[in-house]
Amino acid sequence: MTRFNRRQFLVGSSVLGALGLAAGSVITWEEVHRHAAAAPLAPGTGILVLVTMYGGNDGINTVIPYADNAYHDARPELSYQPQEVLHLDGQLGLNPAMKGFADLWGGHNLAIVRGVGYPHPDHSHFRSMDIWQTAAPDRPVNAGWIGRWLDATGDDPVRAVNIGPVLPQLAIGEKHTAAALDPASAPLSPELSAASAALAATDPRDSPAQTLVCAGYHAEQAVTQTFSSIGAKPAAPGGNPLAAQLALVGQCIKADVPTQVYSVSLGGFDTHADERRTQQQLLGRLDEAVSAFLTDMAGHPRGRDVVLMAYSEFGRRVAANASQGTDHGTAGPVFVAGARVKGGFYGDEPSLTDLDNGDLKTTVDFRDIYSELLHRVVATDPGPAVGTSRHDLGLIV
Repeated sequence: MTRFNRRQFLVGSSVLGALGLAAGSVITWEEVHRHAAAAPLAPGTGILVLVTMYGGNDGINTVIPYADNAYHDARPELSYQPQEVLHLDGQLGLNPAMKGFADLWGGHNLAIVRGVGYPHPDHSHFRSMDIWQTAAPDRPVNAGWIGRWLDATGDDPVRAVNIGPVLPQLAIGEKHTAAALDPASAPLSPELSAASAALAATDPRDSPAQTLVCAGYHAEQAVTQTFSSIGAKPAAPGGNPLAAQLALVGQCIKADVPTQVYSVSLGGFDTHADERRTQQQLLGRLDEAVSAFLTDMAGHPRGRDVVLMAYSEFGRRVAANASQGTDHGTAGPVFVAGARVKGGFYGDEPSLTDLDNGDLKTTVDFRDIYSELLHRVVATDPGPAVGTSRHDLGLIV
């Protein structure tokens, strides 16, 4: 094998993204421990876990207005009867698949923010998710809201971690990105690990492009030291991919990994047909995964530090379509859960009859939720990420 030194490699390196350096450090499950041992997360530091439900979850059949005749009239075959739902009060109930969420509600550790959206809603999955993940409804921007927090607060590559090899837009900043922890990746061999360490070393003769490559390798080294051998790789309980992701997050938290924001996801919520069966199955996976994670955290000293938010890019239209599904809508519920959460309803329940061309009217701007989570959980100034005109809803005690 031909040998070459660091400078020869850097001079010949014209594609910075070849190893993911332009889009954040990709890390493996076997790389999770040394940095945690050297610089553990300080006790009492808030930890935010973001759960993205891709596809546009039908919020009306998630937090169900079972006592509203307009609900049953709009969905004569798709609606749930009062005896089927998990009652939260005399008007609203949870989907029958969400028994764990109902328990969280009963323990006052679940906040349900109703009617969440943004001005001038977009029915495109791609544009609406881009808006939610960048927190910029008025114009397309490159940086996500967590990415802007990273840009504003330093260059530690493990302050935010996405579980999975592809970073969501929310985790990408202009200068810094979250790390991507891919449980399926194989660890670097000792030879490649040593070579990576050598390539991370700086040299005063480096050009700006070479310095950027070295910075990427330096970030990879920091990530490798952080995420090295926490323990055995968790399997997906019952084939539930979200449960596996959250189990991995839980192990990272227990190991005192210095990460304040984790991102996980569950897809499949685009229920244009056969919605009841599909959505109930997906909400069951969400419920199983979140409930198991928060129960596990409740038995650990770090449990008090953890707050989880679950959201989707939009809700669905009020009326069912001809395929026993629903089409792209606007506002929907956001769930915030954890020991520090002040349980209850927040935001006004959208009317099912006073509609905007068949869609629910937004009653809460999603950026207010983001702002409070950054302020109260991450303990940072939310301004650089979501702007200065936001206000707390009182979700976090």
